[in-house]
Amino acid sequence: MDRLSYYAQKGIPFLFAIDYKKQNIFVEPINELSNIYFQTPLISNHDTISTKPCRILSIQPVTFEHYKMAFDSVQEEIKRGNTYLLNLTFPSSITLNCSLFEIFQATKAKFKLYFDDTFVCFSPERFIKIENGMISTYPMKGTIDATLPNAKEKILSDTKEMAEHTMVVDLLRNDLNMVATNVKVEKFRYIDEVTAHKKRLLQVSSVIEGILPKDWKKHLHTIFDKLLPAGSISGTPKRSTCQIIEQVEQYERGFYTGVFGVFDGENIDSAVMIRFIEKSPTGFLYKSGGGITVDSDVRKEYQEMVDKIYIPI
Repeated sequence: MDRLSYYAQKGIPFLFAIDYKKQNIFVEPINELSNIYFQTPLISNHDTISTKPCRILSIQPVTFEHYKMAFDSVQEEIKRGNTYLLNLTFPSSITLNCSLFEIFQATKAKFKLYFDDTFVCFSPERFIKIENGMISTYPMKGTIDATLPNAKEKILSDTKEMAEHTMVVDLLRNDLNMVATNVKVEKFRYIDEVTAHKKRLLQVSSVIEGILPKDWKKHLHTIFDKLLPAGSISGTPKRSTCQIIEQVEQYERGFYTGVFGVFDGENIDSAVMIRFIEKSPTGFLYKSGGGITVDSDVRKEYQEMVDKIYIPI
């Protein structure tokens, strides 16, 4: 991971991808990338848009019974006080009418990554941005169909969603305090609209900011090591929640829910790797999930996991 700091100090633009467990870390100068393409608001190395109608032809999620066993285990851990919020995820088998690269070209998202025909990610969720010595993070928790009557009012007044979002904001504020000073919540629970296939969704986000030391490039690897895994896709308290995730999910997330990002020579922009399709020996997997709290309803959470399986075109 110290290659992050090496290239940052040299002012060399690079791409990085760090998996959920921080075990696989890819760092490469942008001008040396091969069969890896990305788009971010800061910088991109591929901007060709395809109009090919990429679709998911079939979805085979884990069974409701399998999901409920894990959900019930999480609820028991919540009752014991070992976690208050846990992001529960599973892989679903899917069939596609496109290749991973064609999906990368066709999708619309703030952050996109195609990684050597092994996975594609089209994430709406920024992780951290570093600009002019300021570090910002953007937790995203809470989603609703934008076409529902009074959708904005419903999502902002939902007590379960409010509690979940507040816990993530508190967690990430504490995380930023480990690497920055003057940390504050700059914007709390604002609404973004995103397109999910043929559906319009409203998503709730916040902005937390802090000031990095002047020599932050020298310590960039330490910054990411302290902040990962991202709070929005793990939970709180982070250490015990990650241990519970390991017990109840019983599969390898891999790069899913890790982070990827770019350094343009001066600044950093990065995303949480959600909305994620992976090529496995048995076919394509779409990994998805959502936050579980004491107020969660198992059928609604299972449906949310399935609803997040889409290609935004």
